[in-house]
Amino acid sequence: MPIRQTFFFLFLFPSILLSTEEPLSSQIERETETVALDYVDATIYGIIEGVTEFLPISSTGHLIIASEILENESSSENKKEAINAYLIVIQGGAILAVALIYRSQVWSMVLGILGMNPSGRKLLINLVLAFLPAAFLGLLLDDLIESYLFGLLPVAIALFAGGLFMAWAEKRKKSMERGRANSTEKSLEDLTLGSSLLIGFLQCVAMWPGTSRSMMTIVGGYIVGLSRVHAAEFSFLLGLITLTAAAGYKCVTKWEAMNQYLTFGPVVLGCIVAGLFAGISVFWLVGYLTRKGLGVFVIYRIILSIIVFSIFLTR
Repeated sequence: MPIRQTFFFLFLFPSILLSTEEPLSSQIERETETVALDYVDATIYGIIEGVTEFLPISSTGHLIIASEILENESSSENKKEAINAYLIVIQGGAILAVALIYRSQVWSMVLGILGMNPSGRKLLINLVLAFLPAAFLGLLLDDLIESYLFGLLPVAIALFAGGLFMAWAEKRKKSMERGRANSTEKSLEDLTLGSSLLIGFLQCVAMWPGTSRSMMTIVGGYIVGLSRVHAAEFSFLLGLITLTAAAGYKCVTKWEAMNQYLTFGPVVLGCIVAGLFAGISVFWLVGYLTRKGLGVFVIYRIILSIIVFSIFLTR
């Protein structure tokens, strides 16, 4: 097995083995209310998360829509809190998929930390700098976001507004490509600290569910002059840091609710399904962006926003 793959498996399996020593939820002290997540729901959430996480259509927005449909309206606030936390934690499967797909870049960053790969060190510095704005604002605004923006109406607004913003970005990108037909676009090695910070601030906008972290960071890559492929690649790699931090933060802060209402089997199944579909999604998106751009996602977002708004009105 190549050393880079060995690194990931050595990192992953100890945590899995430790987590299986005891169930995620205590069966003895469980309340009479049924668990919040079964295997069918976990599979549905996993498919949605995997397909949408790295597409510019908002995975969190889609998961919120799904939870509104699947959730029993009589559920307690703590039960809803557990599901909302799981909608973030399930990103762990998508994180692992990208880590394996881009293992060469990740390994170069590990070597960069050890002073053995200058390019990898520069990439890591750029990614960390792009992550910092979201890290600061995420801690500051997390409770407000979950209280006021985890709903159908905020998601519908973000889907529509994000679609218009993405349409502008795609039009601008095509205009720039026509204007410099004979020139080359920037690669990740050309990315400056200032450009990375700009992408990081744009990523913060995606804290509003329905906006899409992938969309904002890919568009940010467009704005700073990255090619379509490299903009997507930077978005995926930035997601490794951002999503890992978000999932870890939810595990720590919402553990009590998750421990009470979630069981180990469905939690793990959802993450595995998310990882499988995320891998397929990443491979497809890179090729599609090169050929077609973001136009189809604009149309999808606008149509979905209208549907979600209609659902909200009927409720």
